[in-house]
Amino acid sequence: MSDKSFMAKENEVDKKWFVVDAAGLVVGRLASELANRLRGKTKAIYTPHNDVGDFVVVVNADKVRFTGRKLDDKLYVRYSGYIGGLKQTTARDLLERKPRDLLMHAVRGMLPKNSLGRRQLKKLKVYAGPEHPHSAQKPEKLDLKIRT
Repeated sequence: MSDKSFMAKENEVDKKWFVVDAAGLVVGRLASELANRLRGKTKAIYTPHNDVGDFVVVVNADKVRFTGRKLDDKLYVRYSGYIGGLKQTTARDLLERKPRDLLMHAVRGMLPKNSLGRRQLKKLKVYAGPEHPHSAQKPEKLDLKIRT
């Protein structure tokens, strides 16, 4: 018996494609599930320093929801670097204008803050409507067990 630990290599891992219908799901709970999938934490061969996660396609991102009063109270803040360059947007505004960015922002915050996290985020494809152009990859429907 060897005393070596198993380390999965990125090029040897079979990366699957999944499609998730986000209609009616809570943003934070959905984002944490997606981040785990993208990182590969749902696999037995999870290796923290390698990208062993799957590709995830999210449809109906415009139909996600928030709990409590977050839709009006939650602020997304960015700063241009110039005087008076502070921009604030509520979750309701962002959901109406750019539902894709809202979900990407939530998932990005749950991934590592380094080059590995940026690579993993590229495997997330988010679409506002029910259609997506990834049917050639034959994505499996993923039924998430998320409390609503």
